[in-house]
Amino acid sequence: MSHGNSNMRLTLHIWQQSGPAGRMETHVLDAVSPDVSFLEMLDMLNEQLIAAGKDVLAFDHDCREGICGMCSLVINGKPHGPETETTTCQLHMRSFNDGDTITIEPFRAKAMPVIKDLVIDRSALDRIVAAGGYVSVNAGNAQDANALPVPRHDAEKSMDAAACIGCAACVASCKNASAMLFVSAKVSQLALLPQGKPERTERVGKMVDAMDAAGFGNCTNEGECEAACPKGISIANIARLNREFLRSLVMPD
Repeated sequence: MSHGNSNMRLTLHIWQQSGPAGRMETHVLDAVSPDVSFLEMLDMLNEQLIAAGKDVLAFDHDCREGICGMCSLVINGKPHGPETETTTCQLHMRSFNDGDTITIEPFRAKAMPVIKDLVIDRSALDRIVAAGGYVSVNAGNAQDANALPVPRHDAEKSMDAAACIGCAACVASCKNASAMLFVSAKVSQLALLPQGKPERTERVGKMVDAMDAAGFGNCTNEGECEAACPKGISIANIARLNREFLRSLVMPD
C-alpha cells in the first residue's frame, strides 16, 4: 500500500483493440496521486494521450459510485482489482505503490466480446433479464404495506440478491465463463417474494435458456464468482437457482 500523499509513477500494460484482434500496449504515467480513483487515473492517461496526438483509451463508466457495473476491468488478473467487494470505479490508487506495473484488461468471455479496448458487450446479460427477470402481472393500485406480508428472512435474502449490479465479474472470474451467479441473483430476488411466485416456473426456464443460448459456460462450484463479486452475492443463490430449475421440470405450470 502507498503511504503519505506523495505522487506515484506507474507503468501501465493495457489491452487495446479496435478490430478483431488486439494487443497489450505500455504507457508510463507520472504524478498520480494516491487519492484519485482508478478511473480518474485512466482519465489522466487519456489526457496524456490527447496531448501526444494519439487515440484515447476506450473504457466503460457511468455513475462512478459503484452501483451501475459498467466500470468492469481485470486489474492485475483480478476482476475489479485487488480490493474485495469494491468496483473498479471505487478503487483508489492508494491500493498501489510508486513504481508499480499494472496490467489492465477487459472482462473476457465468448458471450461478451470486446467492442473496443476495454469496452465489452454485456448485452447478453440484458437478454437474460428480458427473458424472464420481471413481474408481468397487473399490480393495480398500491396496497397497504402489510397487505403482502413477507418473512423477514426471505426479504433480506431477496434484497441481498437484488444487490447484483450486473457487472459480470462473476463471469470474468470463472474458468468456464459461467453466468450462474448473475442469473441466480436475478431469479432469487423474485422467487423469494410473493410478487414473483406466479411466474416462477416460466421465469427460471426462460432465463436459463437465454443464458445457455448466449454461450455462457457451466458452473463448477469453485467459488471464484463469489470472491470476485463487488457486492458479495452469495453462491447460495446458485443452489436456489438449481432448485428452482428442477422444480420447474417436475412441477410445470
